[in-house]
Amino acid sequence: MKRKILTSIFVAALVLGCKEEQVNKNSAMDKSTENVFLKKWEGDYNGVPAFDEMELSQLKPAMQKAMKMHLKQMDSIANQKSEPTFENTIVAMEKSGSELDQVFTYYGIYSSNISSEDFRSIQQELAPKISNYRSQISQNEKLFQRIKKVYNDSQKEQLPPQQQRVIELIYKNFEMDGANLNKEKKKRYAEIEKQLSELYTQFSNNVLADEEGYVTYFSEDQAKGLPEFYLKSAKATAEENGKEGMYAVTNTRSSMDPFLTYAENRELRKEVWEKYYARGNNGDQHDNNQIIKKILELRDERVDLLGYDNYAQWRLQDRMAKNPENAMDLMMKVWPAALARVEEEVEEMKALAKKEGKDISIEPWDYRFYMEKVRQEKYNLDSEEVKQYLELNNLRKAIFYVAGELFNYEFKPVKEGSVPVFHKDVKVWEVSDKDSGEIVGLWYLDPYARKGKRSGAWATTYRNRTVLEGNQPVLASNNSNFVKPAKGEPILVSWDDAETFFHEFGHALHYLSADVKYPTLNGGVRDYTEFQSQLLERWLSTDTVINKFLKHYKTGEPMPAELVAKIKKASTFNQGFATTEYLASALMDMKYHTTDPTKINDIQEFEKQQLEELGMPEEIPMRHRSTQFSHVFSGEGYATGYYGYLWADVLTADAAEAFAEAPGGFYDKETAHKLKRFLFEPRNAVDPAKAYRDFRGRDANIDALMRDRGFPIK
Repeated sequence: MKRKILTSIFVAALVLGCKEEQVNKNSAMDKSTENVFLKKWEGDYNGVPAFDEMELSQLKPAMQKAMKMHLKQMDSIANQKSEPTFENTIVAMEKSGSELDQVFTYYGIYSSNISSEDFRSIQQELAPKISNYRSQISQNEKLFQRIKKVYNDSQKEQLPPQQQRVIELIYKNFEMDGANLNKEKKKRYAEIEKQLSELYTQFSNNVLADEEGYVTYFSEDQAKGLPEFYLKSAKATAEENGKEGMYAVTNTRSSMDPFLTYAENRELRKEVWEKYYARGNNGDQHDNNQIIKKILELRDERVDLLGYDNYAQWRLQDRMAKNPENAMDLMMKVWPAALARVEEEVEEMKALAKKEGKDISIEPWDYRFYMEKVRQEKYNLDSEEVKQYLELNNLRKAIFYVAGELFNYEFKPVKEGSVPVFHKDVKVWEVSDKDSGEIVGLWYLDPYARKGKRSGAWATTYRNRTVLEGNQPVLASNNSNFVKPAKGEPILVSWDDAETFFHEFGHALHYLSADVKYPTLNGGVRDYTEFQSQLLERWLSTDTVINKFLKHYKTGEPMPAELVAKIKKASTFNQGFATTEYLASALMDMKYHTTDPTKINDIQEFEKQQLEELGMPEEIPMRHRSTQFSHVFSGEGYATGYYGYLWADVLTADAAEAFAEAPGGFYDKETAHKLKRFLFEPRNAVDPAKAYRDFRGRDANIDALMRDRGFPIK
């Protein structure tokens, strides 16, 4: 994956612990060819990462050497005697750093998929060094002056479109990283960057420590209501932890969520809920409150050096929203409707509980439980029944089918052992064009939760494709945290998890279909890049996918028409909860970054006060409470950008209606061609607003989103 220094090469990763292989501490060699992380990738597909040869002891020396090599390359570009041109400056920069790209690929695997205490120590040590490396490039005065000359020339005489786009992105990123500051301010800017990199790593590791450190055990007589599939996995987890005859709820969303949905033991639900939402907020060595406060102070000081009023103003200038006011305006258009729907949902739950003889107020640990009961009563829709038709292997076949229909891609499993993997559970498929047979890339799937793997679901690349680098096959990866079933059991997932599987595959398709010349253009605009993946979720509920792939895991029978009808009828059910828990986090993200941090004395008090002012329902927590909000505080990728999911959802709902209106519906060939050409292939080579207009013929509006969620349109 091309991690250009201009678009935040290093974002502190979310990491868990795992058992590492024993390594020879003296195995790291001086020559780059003898260090596996620097060794040129070998094998088919123009070479692939040597995941089977990784040795942790070699990581730090490889990273240090690769950074040194890249700095030398950049100095060489900066110190040229010849007049700056696009070719000798921008193209030269785009071609540099291949060794470092390789090292970061392996580093990403350690941080996200197979972490350990040993790796975390290395990560903590490398974080300031990586920050210093970045600062040496962004503050290289000679290099910036060359970039500035090419940029200024391009403003007088436009370059070809992709060249113009890449010089504007590079110049803007250098400018946002303080390249125009004086010497004294540059020094302070670099110091802040270094401090932040260390804090991001600490925040991330604290959350993960609390995920690993808190497990809730329960006995068989406390297991009432929990489905068989869950109990089998929970029992296996308890046994792994030395608790024979018990069951275990781990402190991750994939384990917590179904427990809160089905467990009848209310006190146990409360215990599980409190542990999960207290991550990073336990007043111990893993507490994140003071780290958040320091992060906010440093971010504010840094953008003040650049002349901005607040962090959000600086961050959003190159996003689709452009400024925090536009982002807040969108969120506040949706917020009242979401709150009103929550009131309705809570009343339905209270009425149902009362009918069962329980005159209770609905607490946060009750919401999922009674939500499921209401779903069953109101729509006669049982989530457990739906799961019987959502088997992971069939869902994988479904996403392959959709990719074939929309993108003309074909997926074939590679021969076992022919492509190295970092864990035995990882499988690899070859992706090719169905007509030409041309290899498009490889698709890696790492589906299961395990110790050492960060929670959640995500997509990434190990190598992007650009014309400049020879159109090598893309190496794309999807990563999930499904609870691994007991031996011989199927992997049955919820409808929400199935949508997430489609969503993350949408990111993979975005990588695989890229048609850009320069590596920088493989980046993205945060409030736009979620759009393509959110759009792909819509194909899960198409009749074709339902009839072909949503089959009962035992009988093989397709999902009955009456069950399909119930699912579609209930499509807007629980939108109050889903929208409110998400928006609360997105609004808090913006509140944190538009408030003077000197006025935030206590993180918990600030969170409480802001949510009260917004009218946050007591029955629902933020999706990510502040001390565990890794999107925002373990790096800068989503900082003031969490609203982007909603911004992207406006585009998603509008684009989905384009397919719904087409003669061939969601499989309309002409609309699919436009989808690939205008929305997937260009990546960041075209301004997102223009790209969407090219696809739709107009800008998107919020009405489709409101219709989608069953909210009133004003």
